[in-house]
Amino acid sequence: MKKISVLIPCYNEECNVVPMSDEIVKIFENELSAYDYEIVFIDNCSTDNTRSLLREICLKNRKIKAIFNAKNFGQLNSPYHGMCQTTGDCTISMAADFQDPPGLIPTLVKEWENGYKLISCIKTSSRENKIMRFLRTIYYKIIKKMSDTEQIEHFTGFGLYDVTFIDVLRNLRDPTPWIRGIVAEMGFKRKDVTYEQPERRAGKTKNNWYILYDLAMLSFTSYTKTGLRLATILGFLMGGVSFMVALAYFVYKLVYWDSFSVGVAPLVVGVFLIGSMQLFFIGFIGEYVMAINTRVRLMNRPLVIEEERINFDPPEDKP
Repeated sequence: MKKISVLIPCYNEECNVVPMSDEIVKIFENELSAYDYEIVFIDNCSTDNTRSLLREICLKNRKIKAIFNAKNFGQLNSPYHGMCQTTGDCTISMAADFQDPPGLIPTLVKEWENGYKLISCIKTSSRENKIMRFLRTIYYKIIKKMSDTEQIEHFTGFGLYDVTFIDVLRNLRDPTPWIRGIVAEMGFKRKDVTYEQPERRAGKTKNNWYILYDLAMLSFTSYTKTGLRLATILGFLMGGVSFMVALAYFVYKLVYWDSFSVGVAPLVVGVFLIGSMQLFFIGFIGEYVMAINTRVRLMNRPLVIEEERINFDPPEDKP
């Protein structure tokens, strides 16, 4: 009997973990009764009642497991680590807030049985804030144009991953894993499944503008070179233009010494324009430097440190 793992990262989701587990169990008992299953919650150090509820859930059903992180290790490391701890023939990763619809699980499994190693769920529309939807669309368009690697638009990580892909993740040892880019980069046979993203069932989103900006910069620094090359090319062109303007200014001043005058306004505008461009590209290059520093600093550190595991088999003794 094939085994399907469902990974659910969570942080302060006390209103959602119980109904989410109940709905997934019903799906496996009814529509996917031919499969064995496990549901793995990985909690990123919640401060509400989430952990108490997870203990109760795990006590009632041995197929529901939980990993409690010692601290909040961020929304990239925790799901990645959780995926590497699953034991099924495939792993379905989804959010705890019902914005990733559990009803899509049978569809994902069907496509997996058709031979696809990766099934990525793509948001064709969303009931989220219209401004956020517009900004996300612009972001995906930009990075898709700038990246040498294929980028999947409106893919949040929700999808199904075959165990062969999970084995790749276990051996990558990336200290700052960007699962959306890895999915597009590895070249496994992939199927896209579209859906409309509903609103959160309960609770508030944990993503603020700083977190979203940090995630966007991680994707840019991991999968694009265009920004750095644009800075180099634009700097070369601006230098050439500045030299030509200076030369023309010098010649014109020699010929028309008595009648030549230049207002202050054009000079001020030029200084501010060039200065702002320099600051922008210095900051952009700084993002690459910070990304390199982070990867080097965290290279030999674990993605997360676990505080507790529930319903996992004890590790086998090595000879």
